[in-house]
Amino acid sequence: MKQILKGMLLSCLFLFTASMFADPLPIVGSWKTINEQGKEESVVDIYEQGGKVYGKISSLTEPNDKDGKPARCTECDGPEKDKPVLGMVIIKGLSPDGDKWAGGRILDPNDGVWYKCFLRSVEGGKKLEVRGYVGFSLIGRTQYWIKK
Repeated sequence: MKQILKGMLLSCLFLFTASMFADPLPIVGSWKTINEQGKEESVVDIYEQGGKVYGKISSLTEPNDKDGKPARCTECDGPEKDKPVLGMVIIKGLSPDGDKWAGGRILDPNDGVWYKCFLRSVEGGKKLEVRGYVGFSLIGRTQYWIKK
């Protein structure tokens, strides 16, 4: 009986130690955004803050508008209106939900619209499934971003 308890204790200790070194948020890091045409548009840094996940644009493939000025979110409403796209937080308030992070929203700076979204690590953490939608997740679009 003591051997069984000792074995169970060691197993629990091993699992606890292994979980301490596991990557709790495989979506955290820098991701190259790829549009529907397969073109890289930006790099988004995804980070955890206060138990939620956020994403900020850290670089743009085309950082300037047609007039040579820094790209701004002219289509946005609210606090993002006419703010520079570079440095803008476009993913806000996602929480763990099974194998994905959901319950937050994502901004498309091209049209200024906030969408509900979820993120999911795929292909062993090499890609990030980014799904933005209105209402139900069936009505929306998915992009796959690449780990930088």
